[in-house]
Amino acid sequence: MLMTVMVIYSLYVVLKLYTSVMQIGYINNAKRQNAVLMRSADFLKAGNYSIAKEKLSIVGTFVEYLLFIIWLGGGISWLQNVYMFDNPALQTVFVVLGFVIINAAVTMPLEWYSKFVLDEEFGFNRSTYALFIKDTVITTLLTIVIGSIIIWGIYLIMISTQLWWLWGFLFIFGVVILINMLFPTIRALFFDKLTPLKDEELGKKIEELMEKTGFHSQGVFVSDASKRDARLNAYFGGLGKSKRVVLFDTLLEKLSAQELLAVLGHELGHFAHGDIYKNIAMVGGMLFVMFAIFGNIPNSLYLMLGVMEQPSVVMVLFLLMMPALSFFMMPVMGMVSRHNEYEADKTGAELGGQLYLSEALKKLVTENKSFPLSHPLYIFFYYTHPPVIERLKALGDNVAVDDRSSMEEAWQGGE
Repeated sequence: MLMTVMVIYSLYVVLKLYTSVMQIGYINNAKRQNAVLMRSADFLKAGNYSIAKEKLSIVGTFVEYLLFIIWLGGGISWLQNVYMFDNPALQTVFVVLGFVIINAAVTMPLEWYSKFVLDEEFGFNRSTYALFIKDTVITTLLTIVIGSIIIWGIYLIMISTQLWWLWGFLFIFGVVILINMLFPTIRALFFDKLTPLKDEELGKKIEELMEKTGFHSQGVFVSDASKRDARLNAYFGGLGKSKRVVLFDTLLEKLSAQELLAVLGHELGHFAHGDIYKNIAMVGGMLFVMFAIFGNIPNSLYLMLGVMEQPSVVMVLFLLMMPALSFFMMPVMGMVSRHNEYEADKTGAELGGQLYLSEALKKLVTENKSFPLSHPLYIFFYYTHPPVIERLKALGDNVAVDDRSSMEEAWQGGE
């Protein structure tokens, strides 16, 4: 059984690395061709940024694999011996939280490098070291508080019934739904400052747009996301009566009112089609499969690892294998999600205008330095949205090659 676990995880790592290498080679070739959607210099810069991020991802994959080997090679047993409490519930909470925090600490330098080196170089980062430390401390504290409650809940379920995996799944699925409902509130309390939209005319148009699809929210808010990042974004957060519309201030700066309405029309399309609930259902399906697997692992695996079959060990193994299992399940979710994006684009075009939605998509690509081309294998495993070029074609937009500047000029200014 241990060999099976090793093979599955190793296959996951090999596929991730192979996909990253193929993506880097594809972009390296594509960025030297005629630019699409962007000026040539921006096209080249976006390509360089994508390659840099993918190279960092490769480093992260090796670190992840090293951690996997260490944990299976004695790390789990060591962690159990570090925390020795008479109370088994407390022991379980400390062991599982210890696993989570150690992993986060090991990978934190990569997160720091991504933000303060790569994002800084390409003009995204607006955060400071002080803000990064503050966010990290808050995230860690929230992880400890919320994580402790969840771990304790799973522990109680595991010691109460043989069908713990089924009831554990229902418990975690309920937590997922609750987090979706509370996400806007948590983000506003601890991270972003949300203020009501001051542009009354734009707010009125947004309200009219929402009425057309029967979307009712607590209001339209603006997030001060620019204090951390220059990327453009917006989201509809919450479920039920807790729904709210949140616009990044960077989005308001870069898009015209009509383009913004078209983007929100796209998001309302997701609401009208019930995509939020479909996504939650798919996540539920993934969780069900994972819990079913870990609820029926033979005892021989624990014997090979030199540990007892205790709730803390089962939870650690679950968290350890979750990235690999998710990776193999994601293509199904990706295909469904990409289909939903096309349908939401149709609604966005109907509500906000096809021309405005197309222009907004082009601006989002340029401002976020999102390279518009990707290797098919990379799309298969990672893309929840169709490539923007395909979305534009579906909207009836003729994607033109930008010949406003020569590639020679781009090479001089883009490296």
